[in-house]
Amino acid sequence: MFLKIKIGIEKELKDYGRQMDKLYSLRQLSPLLFKSIKEFILRPGKRIRPVLFCIGYLGFSPKAPPGLFRSALSLELLHDFMLVHDDIIDKSDTRRGKPSLHALLNRYLLPAKKAKFNGEDLGIVAGDVMYSMALDAFLSVKEDARRKEDTLRNLISAALYTGSGEFIELILGTKPIEKVTQEDIYKIYDHKTANYTFASPLSMGATLAGAKPEQVERLFSYGMLLGRAFQIKDDIIGVFGEEKDTGKSNLTDIKEAKRTLLIWHAFNHADKKERLIIKRIMEGKSAKKTQLLKIRRIIVNTGALAYAENQIKDLLSKANAKLNGLRMNKKYKEALKEMGSELFFKK
Repeated sequence: MFLKIKIGIEKELKDYGRQMDKLYSLRQLSPLLFKSIKEFILRPGKRIRPVLFCIGYLGFSPKAPPGLFRSALSLELLHDFMLVHDDIIDKSDTRRGKPSLHALLNRYLLPAKKAKFNGEDLGIVAGDVMYSMALDAFLSVKEDARRKEDTLRNLISAALYTGSGEFIELILGTKPIEKVTQEDIYKIYDHKTANYTFASPLSMGATLAGAKPEQVERLFSYGMLLGRAFQIKDDIIGVFGEEKDTGKSNLTDIKEAKRTLLIWHAFNHADKKERLIIKRIMEGKSAKKTQLLKIRRIIVNTGALAYAENQIKDLLSKANAKLNGLRMNKKYKEALKEMGSELFFKK
C-alpha cells in the first residue's frame, strides 16, 4: 500500500508539473523561473511527506476525497522550498545527485559578469515561490471547511517549527562542542526533521479526515519517535555512506561542523588526543577525505556508532508501541510498517 500511494503521488506530481504554467503563468512571467522550479520539483525523491499525509487521511476515512493527492503535494513543495534554502545556507552544490538550484542559476549567470546578484539570491526567491505554490496546492482537497482550516494551520506550523529548527542548528554551530548536550541535538532533530517529515504529515492527514484528537495526538507522537530515528540514521549515512548512493558528498556534515548525535557521543567518550582531532576538524574551514577517515575511526572506536544504532532500535520500539495502540484502518497501519521497513532496513 505504501508503494501504491507513492506511485499515485509520483503521477500527481508529474501532472502538476505539466499544469504549472496553466496554473500560475510562470513561463510567461519568467521562462527561467518556470524551467528551474519544474526541473527541481520533478527530481526523484522519497516523497515521504505526501505519502504519510495520504496514509494519515485514509487510515481514518473510508475513501479519498477529490484533490487529496494534489493537496498532499503541498508537503513535497514545502520540502523543496526548504531544500533550496538549506543548500544555500550549507553552500552545497549538489542535491539528489544533480546541481543544487542555486548552482544551476549561477551557471545561467556566468555571462552576466556585471550582475549585482548571484544564483543564491535567485534561489532564495525561487524557494519563496515554491512556498506559495505549496499553500495553494493544499487548498485543492474537497473536504469539510473547518477541518481543512485546522489542517492548513498545521501545515503553516510545520513550516514555522522547521525554520526554527534550522535557526537553532545554525546558532548551535557557534557553541563550543564540549558545551553541546544530547538535549540540544534532539531539539534540532525534533523541530527540523521529526515534526515536518513524519509527525505533521501524519497528523495533518488524520485531522483532515476527522480522526478523534487522542488518535491524532498518538499518531503525532509516533511520527516524532520515527523522525528522531530517521535523523540519526541519516547522520550515520552522512558519514559512512557513499556519494553515489546518497547523491551528496559524505564530507557535507563535517564541512558544516554539524553537532550530530554521532559527533556528540564520540567527543564525550574520546581520549584527549581524539578530542583535539575532532575539534580541529570541526573548527576547520574545509574538510578532506583523510579527515573523514579519522572521524569515522573515532566514531567507531568510541562506541558512538553502536550507541546511535541502539538509539534507533529504542526509538523504533517505542514508535511501534504507539502504532499498535492506534485505532486506524489495519491496511494503512500495515502501510506505515511497510514504510518503516523501506526506510530503516532496506539496503
